[in-house]
This record gives sequence, structure tokens and C-alpha cells, in this order.
Amino acid sequence: MQIQQVAVQLYTLRDHLKTPADMAATLKRVRKMGYQAVQLSGMGPIDEKELVKMLKGEGLVCCATHEDGNKILKETGWVIDRLNKLGCKYTAYPYPGGFKFETMEEVDRLADGLHAAGKAMAAAGQILTYHNHDIEFIKLGGKTVLEHLYDKTAPAYLQGEPDTYWVAMGGQDPVTWCDKLSGRLPLLHMKDFRVNLGQRAAMAEIGSGTLDWPTIVSVAEQSGCEWFIVEQDSFWLDNDPFKSLAVSYRYISENLCEE
Repeated sequence: MQIQQVAVQLYTLRDHLKTPADMAATLKRVRKMGYQAVQLSGMGPIDEKELVKMLKGEGLVCCATHEDGNKILKETGWVIDRLNKLGCKYTAYPYPGGFKFETMEEVDRLADGLHAAGKAMAAAGQILTYHNHDIEFIKLGGKTVLEHLYDKTAPAYLQGEPDTYWVAMGGQDPVTWCDKLSGRLPLLHMKDFRVNLGQRAAMAEIGSGTLDWPTIVSVAEQSGCEWFIVEQDSFWLDNDPFKSLAVSYRYISENLCEE
């Protein structure tokens, strides 16, 4: 992994991205930490042209976005247009809102929608990926829902953005999933997993939890991963997401990146 492949999921900094002025200040801080790329999510309203100008001004690449799930499934053309304006080819379906994974019919309904949206995006030179939480590791018919979703969609139309923390929360191994998605893994969400004193699972800075990062990164690279995206939704050091992102960057740059 090269350091220029490491990005910040801006949802981590959502409380600091409410206005264009906030965004400009936050992107400057992200670049100063050393990050060279970002994934867009959790931001307030801003014209794409203005946002692209900000990113270029800081020397930041927009490696991917998260878009509203309903827009991906029902307004795919809008998503394609937005990605074109941003000069970005990847987005992720962020969460299966409105789907109850109690029957295979519901899984099929989501899979069909993802396949259709991904097909339209592929025709536009873009790639749809799937961001999992723990809910996709419910089992139906002997397989997890996430396995069914990938089985029922074409690799050209749906690829993976596995989230390491949520894979672990679902009782699965992030290394196994990085291997399982070989050739279908352009994006990886890096988020460490720990159990705090109250015996509750918590998100942690990269290198501060229990996940085997050298193996995760190695297998992800073998599976074709292009972007390693750091995200920490909560449990920040001193309640400061910037501080947590800096700690993660330092660990990654010192321990996981090639010279």
C-alpha cells in the first residue's frame, strides 16, 4: 500500500462540514495531517464546482463518495451526473434502509435494484460498491445476506467496500472478506475494533484495536484494492475526530505503507 492510496471518509468529520467555509477549513486540516484523498459523505450543501475547486486547491483527490441509497436505486441518473461533476468513478450504497432481511424476497429486491443501478453506472464508466454494516451478516438459506447480495449481482455491476469494524461486529473475519472479494474490492473502509471497559464494542483508531492490519492490508492488496479509506464514526480521542484521524494516519504511514 502506498500512502497516496490512503483516504479519509469525511463522514468522520461531519460536524465540521456544515457550510462551505467549514468545508474549506476542514479540508485544509485533513491535507495538513498528510492525507491525500477523501471520500465525500456527511457534508452540507455545496455546488460540486465549488467543492472540486476546494479539493484541487488543497491537493486532495476525491476517491469515492457515499450517496443516498434511495437516489442510487431510484435516481441513478442523478448519481451518475454528480459523479461526473466531481470527476469521480466510485460511489457506495451506504445502508439498506427500507429493507428487512427477513425473507429472500427482500434480499432479491435489493439485489435487483443494485444490479440495475450498477449496470447503468457501468455504462457511464462508473462503479457502484456496497458498504456493509453488521446487519448483512444475518443468515438466510445457509448464507449471509451479504453473500447473497454479491451472488445475485454481476461483479461488473456491484463491487465491494467492506467495512472492517462492521465485519467484525457481524462475527466475521475482515481478512476472509477481503479474500472473498478478490477482483471485486476497489475500496476498503479501515476502522479498528476494540472492546471497552464496559464490555461493549467500540470503534478505535487504526492500530489501537484488535484487528490484524498487516494481514488485512496485504490480502486487500492481493484482491485489487485501490483505496484504503479511514473512517471512525465515534469514540474519538478526547472527543476530537481530527486527533483520531491523525493517530490513524501516523500508524498507517509508519507500519502499513511501503517506502
